[in-house]
Amino acid sequence: MADWKLKLFHAMPVFLRSLIASGHGYTLRSWRYGGETAALIEEYLERETWNKDKWKTWQEERLAYILHRAATQVGYYRDQWDQRRRQGDRASVEILENWPILSKEAVRSAPTQFVADDCDIRKMYNEHTSGTTGKSLDLWWSHETVKRWYALFEARWRRWYGVSRHDRWAILGGQLVTPVTQRRPPFWVWNAGLNQLYMSSYHLAPDLIPAYLEALKEYNIIYLWGYTSALYMLAIETLRLKRTDIQMKVAITNAEPVNDYQREAIAAAFHCPVRETYGMSELVGAASECQDGHLHIWPEVGILEVMQDNVHVPANTTGDLIGSGLFNEDMPLIRYRVGDRGSVDQSNNMCSCGRTLPLLHSVEGRIDDVLYTIDGRQIGRLDPIFKANLPVIEAQIIQESLSQIIVRFVPAPEYQQKDGESIIERLKERMGDIQVTLDPVSKLPIEHNGKFRAVISKIKPPVNLSEIQN
Repeated sequence: MADWKLKLFHAMPVFLRSLIASGHGYTLRSWRYGGETAALIEEYLERETWNKDKWKTWQEERLAYILHRAATQVGYYRDQWDQRRRQGDRASVEILENWPILSKEAVRSAPTQFVADDCDIRKMYNEHTSGTTGKSLDLWWSHETVKRWYALFEARWRRWYGVSRHDRWAILGGQLVTPVTQRRPPFWVWNAGLNQLYMSSYHLAPDLIPAYLEALKEYNIIYLWGYTSALYMLAIETLRLKRTDIQMKVAITNAEPVNDYQREAIAAAFHCPVRETYGMSELVGAASECQDGHLHIWPEVGILEVMQDNVHVPANTTGDLIGSGLFNEDMPLIRYRVGDRGSVDQSNNMCSCGRTLPLLHSVEGRIDDVLYTIDGRQIGRLDPIFKANLPVIEAQIIQESLSQIIVRFVPAPEYQQKDGESIIERLKERMGDIQVTLDPVSKLPIEHNGKFRAVISKIKPPVNLSEIQN
């Protein structure tokens, strides 16, 4: 949302904010769901017991189609292969290993070059994301892709947990649904179109959390969804308050890994299982946690390779995750460097849950630090700051103290002073009265795992569950 639109939204009465959120929700619902949704859900659930050979055949056929379409109808890849042919390269486009690794920067700098020739982006859904590193990405999905994705989403991110889109649910997310300076509830809006209570993740201060808990009861919320760090903050205050009346059917995490201490606190606070999910808007990989605690990969979404220095690592070894999308045929990303590190279980043992979907053994690359505010809030993710097409290639946020933040970033050529002022303003909107120092650099520091940390906090981490209960 543009800055002026956000300010106008914040100036509106509470009921009007919810009315606008609901209108947007109904629009999203028309994009996501249709008469085919129920049949698609059943189809996806039926596939979960396919044997290894059947999955192999399905993926090989789908990959062949995607690679041919990418090489012949997607400008970026067609130009790439034409140049290789002129240089005498006769490598087959049908073999995945012959395709080079694709960087986020290549997609960021020319996103429309990845959309197939027979598509009109004016009629497609535009997904805008900065990812986990501050990189701004524009992605396009056809109406059909959106509906197939949300049917798969419904099957494996809801049906597994005994809930559905028809239930009333709450999400703790990064949208500024209320000004960060506001100290009175509500810190949420009701989205009737999606049966969703959208709750700000920026107002989770200890003295404000009781209002969140009352809202969960008032709106008869069945299950929770949100950033792991936000759910954890809500949980530890619930435990401190000794509230036993907030019971959920499930708490579903996204965008961040779940540490054992976080899982324990969330489960204890809301008397429900905690389920981890993994995915990305680029649609090259996704996974969900079954009832037995294993992350199952969704083979329909993409093929995940694990590499180190562009060489495949041994089975069950951690490396960079490289995804080739099978789902979004209209903007296919081939051998795309996701930006996460992890390992894929190659044991081929069937999970005790009975599903034959392959296992994602671990994900290591999404562990961003939590930032702390002077008034006691914890901010788990600040990527929305970079989601409005700011001319910033990469960014790193460093918290030196409760009142001092450094934003180290690589500016794009079109960067201007007003863009830096916008970064400062958006940080203050989320964290309050702080000092923000901008540090433009030509390159961000890389850590031993080949990545840089998007968020670094030098503040002491929160207490653990045992300290709360004692």
